[in-house]
Order: sequence, then structure tokens, then C-alpha cells
Amino acid sequence: MEKDDQITITKASGEYALFSAEKLERSLMNAGASADLAASIADEIRPKLYAGISTKKIYRIAFNLLRNASSPLAARYHLKWGIMELGPSGFPFEKFIGEILRHQGYAVKVGEIVAGKCVNHEVDVIAEKDHHHFMIECKYHNQPGTISDVKIPLYIQSRFKDVEATWIKMPQHNQKIHQGWVVTNTKFSRDAIQYGNCAGLKLVGWDFPIKDSLKDQISRLGLYPVTCLTKLTKAEKQQLLERNVVLCKELCHHEKMLASMGIKNSRIREILNEGREICSQLIKSEKH
Repeated sequence: MEKDDQITITKASGEYALFSAEKLERSLMNAGASADLAASIADEIRPKLYAGISTKKIYRIAFNLLRNASSPLAARYHLKWGIMELGPSGFPFEKFIGEILRHQGYAVKVGEIVAGKCVNHEVDVIAEKDHHHFMIECKYHNQPGTISDVKIPLYIQSRFKDVEATWIKMPQHNQKIHQGWVVTNTKFSRDAIQYGNCAGLKLVGWDFPIKDSLKDQISRLGLYPVTCLTKLTKAEKQQLLERNVVLCKELCHHEKMLASMGIKNSRIREILNEGREICSQLIKSEKH
């Protein structure tokens, strides 16, 4: 067998890379696992590696091992995939982004029809804070490895400019600064980032920008989607999304809703406990 640092793995994009135990351990620790637990899981995964193994397969093995140790940690580790379960429509993702902004002090509206200079536009999220007014488009993807290329910010910038032409004529907008945003749960291409920076668009992706990416904001605020929870079935997650419940924090106030879905009291307690724990910023391993 090859040494683990020489094993080629297949990324979601179809690209190949060398397996990195350090990167795996870091992702586990980012979810709240201790260094010892992360190293132990990496050690258990090593014998299961083979040339060409997919990152999705490695993730599933790591997730199951982590879940055996702690379901709240596994739920946090499931974040990227949990967001991809915010479907099949993109509306739950738009609501999720709206909640992230609302918890940072923005006034938020989701799914608004806005008049542009030339045509009306259905805008995913409108956010305001201080003297800033933002038009935000959310690009939701349910498959890993999907890249938002330069066509996305080009298209959004043209829509934003049409809306801005109307906004700047409104008396209440005299002192406001306007900006278009694009938010995605995957990645932007290099050209998309270059164009966004040049055009003045704000881009927020899964791991962009550094230290303020979508992943960073969710972890910092403790705003995990209900689709992260390991104690819910896929059908139950879908029912909650259909009832407009997106955040784990919201779920804690909807105990009766869980009961109305036919979930037994013993499971309701497990679900709520897991939800409270993954939203908490006080997981022991993060204190050290």
C-alpha cells in the first residue's frame, strides 16, 4: 500500500490531489473535535485509503467515526453537506442567508420584487445597515464541486445597475451607498473573483473571502441549518423546510411542531439537545 501522503484522491470537481492527513484533521478540529480525536479518526481512515478514493467517500468515513464519538460534532462537520440539503428549491438557502445577515444587525427582506430602470427584478435578499443598501443574489448549488464562474457576477452586476438606477432617484436613498452582492454555498472561479473586485461587487462563497467566508460566518455566529442535524431523517428535514424552519436556533422554539410531525418525545429531546449543542459557541474543545 502507498503511504497515505502519496495516495491520490479525487476531489468533487474531478481534479486529483494528494491525500493530506493534516487537512483532514484540521477540518475535524474546525468542527470542534479535539486534536486527539481528530488524530485518532485520521489514524482509523488511513488503512481504508486507496488510489483514486473520492473526497466524498473519505468524508463519509470521517463523519461516521465522528458521529460515534459525538453527534453534535458530527452535525457541525456536516455543515457543507447540510447546506446542500437546503433544497430542492433555492428559497431555504435565501432565507438562511437572510438570517445570517439579520443576526449581524442588518434589516432584511427576502424574495422582493424591485423595480429597475428597464424591468422589474425578483431579488433574493435586500439588506440595509447604517447608510448602506445591498441587493443580494444567492446562488444555491446541491452538488459539490460546482463553481460559480464569471458569468454569474457579470449577470448580477447588470441587474444591480438596473435596480440602482431607480434607487438613486428615490429621496430616501439620497445618503445611501448601494452595492450588489453574490452569495454562494460553493466556490467562485478566479475570473469571477477578479471581475467582482473590479466591478465593486461583494462576493461571499463557501471559503471566500478569507476569514469572512460563508463557512466562517456560520461558525462565528453559531447559525447552523436544521439540515445539519444527525438526529433528523431526510423526510423530517424536508418537512421543517416546507414549514419555513431553517435554523437550528429556530427549531428550539418549535417543540410542538416536532410533535405535530409525529416525532416521539424521546426523539424530540435528542433533536433539541443536538440542536442546542451545535449552535453553542462553548464546545469544550474550542475553549482551549
